[in-house]
Amino acid sequence: MKKSKPNNLAVVVAMSGGVDSSVAAALLVRQGYRVIGATMKLWEFQDVGGNIRGDSACCSVESMNDARTVCQTLGMPHYVFDFQQQFNECVVSNFVSEYLRGRTPNPCVLCNTKIKWETLLKKTEELGADFIATGHYARIEYHSGRKRYILRKGLYREKDQSYALWGLTRESLQKTLFPLGELTKTEVRKIAGEFGLKTAAKGESQDICFVPDNDYRRLIRERTAGKNERLIRDGEIVTTTGTVVGRHHGYPNYTIGQRKGLGVAMGKPVYVVDIRPEENQIIIGGKEELSGSGLIADQVNWIAIETLPVPARYFVKIRYRDRGSFAQVFPREDGSVRVKFEIPQAAVTPGQSVVFYDDDIVVGGGIIQRKMRDESDGI
Repeated sequence: MKKSKPNNLAVVVAMSGGVDSSVAAALLVRQGYRVIGATMKLWEFQDVGGNIRGDSACCSVESMNDARTVCQTLGMPHYVFDFQQQFNECVVSNFVSEYLRGRTPNPCVLCNTKIKWETLLKKTEELGADFIATGHYARIEYHSGRKRYILRKGLYREKDQSYALWGLTRESLQKTLFPLGELTKTEVRKIAGEFGLKTAAKGESQDICFVPDNDYRRLIRERTAGKNERLIRDGEIVTTTGTVVGRHHGYPNYTIGQRKGLGVAMGKPVYVVDIRPEENQIIIGGKEELSGSGLIADQVNWIAIETLPVPARYFVKIRYRDRGSFAQVFPREDGSVRVKFEIPQAAVTPGQSVVFYDDDIVVGGGIIQRKMRDESDGI
């Protein structure tokens, strides 16, 4: 069953106060939808700290005012929803706890899945709206052969955001619109100018919205003060052969693949290749030791298929900026998957997402649990 044409159908647009969501709303108004703007208040600077931008970043008063002004320009209502409690409990707390486990989380994936869709969709239903829309650069189509809605990459590959959307359910996709899926950023700004939107020349937002100073280490220190601060203490930096070569300043302050700031001189470039919270150790090695033959991932969500009954070859990405590579994906009895790269990949990072593509179709994704040590590992 395909999505209906406008015909006065209502759509709630998640509006951050940026140009992308502003243009998404404008295009839907032009197409004949009854559009409602919704800005989600997710956090306060007093709770996350690091306000070096004078309260002008995402979720700030200025951004909410920008979204409201755009709605006024387009002649549509605007609401602000307070999701701070849900965001803190689901996203920020997970962010901190993952680093304390020696992992590197991707909060945008969790925010998209649990807040921007699951929570906002409930509000959308309360408002009697038919769809939710965002300014993501991705596409949704009904695939007659698969008999389901599928998620595809945005045509503007430099800005494609499908990687961070793998957690969406098929039911959510059926109620979602991505007006920018076939546009470039230049085209989006041009359209914003044509509509006379205040946000037409507004700059890009930072990657982690609730870390406005881009210092996640500060946030972890502040969130663990008096509770888990014992976990952020000096420990050993050890080579892959077991030799202690230095001291680190708290393992949550390091990430897989990190080269700078290690404070050790080895006569060659070395990288963080493993983090061992139980031993309070950072493991370092050369570039060859950073590579992995594959990975194990769980919390898998399949979008384009019902399940993975047999091994399949997919194009995979293991981080947002990853160029991607081909791999064999093997189902495991517990619902997790084993991914075997055709060419070993560097910096396989627990906590990050692995996303499976069939050409430009997002087949599904999962959370990386660990790097495979050798050919037989994970079977």
